[in-house]
Amino acid sequence: MSVEPGITVFRGVRVFDGRTPALTGPSDVVVHGATIESVGPAVAEPGLEGRQARVIDGGGRVLMPGLIDAHWHATFAAVSVQVALTADPGYLHLSAGREAERTLLRGFTSVRDAGGPAFALQRAIDEGVVAGPRIYPSGAFISQTAGHGDFRLRHEVPRACGTLSHGEVIGASAIADGVDQVLRAVREQLLLGASQIKVMAGGGIASPYDPIDVTQYTEAELRAAVEAAEDWGTYVMVHAYTPRAISKSIRAGVRCIEHGQLADDPTAELLAETGTWWSLQPFLDDEDAYQPPDPAARAKQLQVTAGTDHSYQLVRKHGVKVAWGSDILFDPALASRQGRQLVKMTRWYTPVEVLVSATSGNADLLALSGPRNPYPGRLGVIEPGALADLLLVDGDPITNIDLLADPDRSLLVVMKDGRIHKDTTPGKD
Repeated sequence: MSVEPGITVFRGVRVFDGRTPALTGPSDVVVHGATIESVGPAVAEPGLEGRQARVIDGGGRVLMPGLIDAHWHATFAAVSVQVALTADPGYLHLSAGREAERTLLRGFTSVRDAGGPAFALQRAIDEGVVAGPRIYPSGAFISQTAGHGDFRLRHEVPRACGTLSHGEVIGASAIADGVDQVLRAVREQLLLGASQIKVMAGGGIASPYDPIDVTQYTEAELRAAVEAAEDWGTYVMVHAYTPRAISKSIRAGVRCIEHGQLADDPTAELLAETGTWWSLQPFLDDEDAYQPPDPAARAKQLQVTAGTDHSYQLVRKHGVKVAWGSDILFDPALASRQGRQLVKMTRWYTPVEVLVSATSGNADLLALSGPRNPYPGRLGVIEPGALADLLLVDGDPITNIDLLADPDRSLLVVMKDGRIHKDTTPGKD
């Protein structure tokens, strides 16, 4: 269900504006087209100047900005790793389209896609072909040979001249060695419409060849990626866990570190001093953890999850700019628990701090893409002139953030870009 944007009035709501750690008193929020027109005391009917408006009775419920996931994989979240590596691209995209609508209905109105063939899905969503969140696409992972984005089978090595692996053909990864190849790979993603670039700078869990401790790419290669992105007015984010991989990336000019669960005090201090973002995920060895298919990957996973608590302590200690993302991969059941991954952040933060991080905080990170921002405008806040991505919550998420772990029941209205995608308010038309 999708209702075209026009004029919508959320009447009698308490507003969490994405920044202020308290709710407003009873207010009316007027949405005109794709943007918020006004926020304030009740709007009398004459105040709408005779314009035809859809009125949603908030009944004292909470209206908040749409949630933002800063590390999402729109094409790979809800398929197994085997399907991701072998399936027909058409199947992957159809599956991703279905999951995109589910993502939106969970309340995530924007995602930063941290690697994968998401350009077609982004276009389909933007043109209204399918429903889904705003996607800030990175395009293919840029990876060195034997890096975190190298999923070739052993019989595909050595690479024959001009031969691409399946992952490269479908746009999942781009294997590039040396400055010249890195420059080409980055520029190709920018050509396709990347809003930022994703580079693999260290070992990973799901990848078959690289232990967690390895550092990937030389500083010159990383700097080449950064300069190519900066020439287009945007930035590079890197996958990295260890102090060596993180510090090398920062020296090369990278603006955002993904993961980093094995960081130490000097690394966190460097992140803070340089103003580099730390996009950290609540990886724990619990029921919501990805289940690796082999013992070697499981051992790597345990290395990472053991460092999660310490990483959040370092963020607090050094005042690092931190973003929240779920990084759910290869499991439709885990994808459905996206909201639970957000709620889990109360292990380290207050509920309102979590909500600010997943709204206005993550919106600040998205804005780093500058002129490559596919959705210019203010996200993550409820204020006049901001983009109308809104959630009407049946309850108060500041006092009970667990509501967001059950979006089917707690989210009565989901609006993106002024268009209503869900409305289950009592007595609706």
